[in-house]
Amino acid sequence: MKRRQALGLFTASATGLLMGCANVATAAGPADQGPPFRTMSDAAADKLMLLGHDPVAYFTQSDAVAGNPAIQAQHLGVTWRFASEANKAEFLRDPTKYMPQFGGFCSNGINYAVPWGAGGGPNTWRIYRGKLYVFGGQASRDQFEMDTELNLQRAHQYWDREIAGSNPLWVRYKRLVLRVPHYKSDAALQAEWEARRAAGTLPVMPGAPQVVPSAP
Repeated sequence: MKRRQALGLFTASATGLLMGCANVATAAGPADQGPPFRTMSDAAADKLMLLGHDPVAYFTQSDAVAGNPAIQAQHLGVTWRFASEANKAEFLRDPTKYMPQFGGFCSNGINYAVPWGAGGGPNTWRIYRGKLYVFGGQASRDQFEMDTELNLQRAHQYWDREIAGSNPLWVRYKRLVLRVPHYKSDAALQAEWEARRAAGTLPVMPGAPQVVPSAP
């Protein structure tokens, strides 16, 4: 009985953690062919990145553009979909330039060493200083951007030390129990964001609505 109760408490806490990222979590991609990736499958592809959005279009059109299932490419063991043959060719010339950071997992989740799913649709991504970051929802992005530089520093540390080259499911379960020192619940983060919005102290992201330019 105690074990069942403990499992129930764990499940409840896992569900409540970083809900903006967790709501769209799906299976991760292979860890043995590159970084772990957040992927999905549909009728036209397995291990599909970015929910089928075109990775190049974020940069060239400043928009989340659905790819064409007839225009796809394989890279690092996962499938990338494009809106045009030109975008496919551009991606294959320099994949690293267009690939999302943190394997396409929610950047706010990686900030807590928890590789949750992420979207890539409207209001769930940001190009920040030339790199594409995706989020599980607008709330996750808003919370992350309360202190982008600090959260990026933490996210890169956890990605490099714990997640890259590892099984993201194991890392996720571990960090849902052994939380990072700066852990905050989704409710606490949202309350902080609301308070800062009311006080007018939220940072203003420069550039186009989704794109923050590189430093001069």
